[in-house]
Amino acid sequence: QEQLVESGGGSVQTGGSLRLACTRSGYTVGNNCRGWFRQAPGKDREGVAAVYPSNSSRYYADSVKGRFTIFQDSTETIVYLQMNSLKPEDTATYYCVSGSCSVAGRLVPTGRRGDPLAPQTYNRWGRGTQVTVSS
Repeated sequence: QEQLVESGGGSVQTGGSLRLACTRSGYTVGNNCRGWFRQAPGKDREGVAAVYPSNSSRYYADSVKGRFTIFQDSTETIVYLQMNSLKPEDTATYYCVSGSCSVAGRLVPTGRRGDPLAPQTYNRWGRGTQVTVSS
């Protein structure tokens, strides 16, 4: 069974950087994309970034565009989230995910299964890693 383990969380000051890593073991038939979600206390889960390796597409939430980058190692075993110019509002628990994205990407109606930034798209979740950004 596919398992995902996050690492790299921690505490930084505003403007700092962190790199999260998600190591995958096993495989889920039909899963074709991986990504990162986050959840802050009292808030809904938010899709942060996703990658669709077959066509190298990457997707980002508007709140992180230009600051965060998602990428994989050459074996597609590890997915990274490079986070730069961090802000206090980035404070959250970050979860690595694996699922089945539509080849249409973000042309899928927002929030529907297949949307790379919708939680319904993902059937494997890691346990999460905490990121805290202080002002």
